[in-house]
Amino acid sequence: MTEIEVKIRIQDLKAVREKILGLGAVIARDRHLETNALFDFAAGDLRTGRRALRLRTTGKRATLTFKGEPRKSRSFKVREEFETQVHDPKELRKILKALGLKETFAYPKHRTVFRKSRLTICIDETSVGDFLELEGERHEITRFARALGYGRTDFITSDYVEMIVQAGGKSALI
Repeated sequence: MTEIEVKIRIQDLKAVREKILGLGAVIARDRHLETNALFDFAAGDLRTGRRALRLRTTGKRATLTFKGEPRKSRSFKVREEFETQVHDPKELRKILKALGLKETFAYPKHRTVFRKSRLTICIDETSVGDFLELEGERHEITRFARALGYGRTDFITSDYVEMIVQAGGKSALI
């Protein structure tokens, strides 16, 4: 599937949450902690190719996601994305290690998920700030962002790993 998304830095979580709900979005998942671990080969083949393999754990749930190289787009992050639910994250880690992959970066974030029609709206609380993430079709993203008072100049296409590294942050790897 093709993922189209943007992030927008936000200052007031409560006000943004109220605006989102006021625009008719519904809470799909209340605030929860996610742990994101990225895997790569020793030579960094995935990172070098601007691709990612992520294991996201939320409580007892886990999802493995492959993200392809971003396509050219001025305002949106557009890339192929494939994901599957993982029933045993510990066993999956063993499989990844056996394939020559190692955990290269990890970070936590708190996330609240909303839905409005086919648009997924997330409020993410990270070590580098709070962000709104909008995922859906370009016109839906732009329309909803505009209704919240944001424009394309507010759109961020970097991912959280890039932002954490740029801010001088370290991986949460222990």
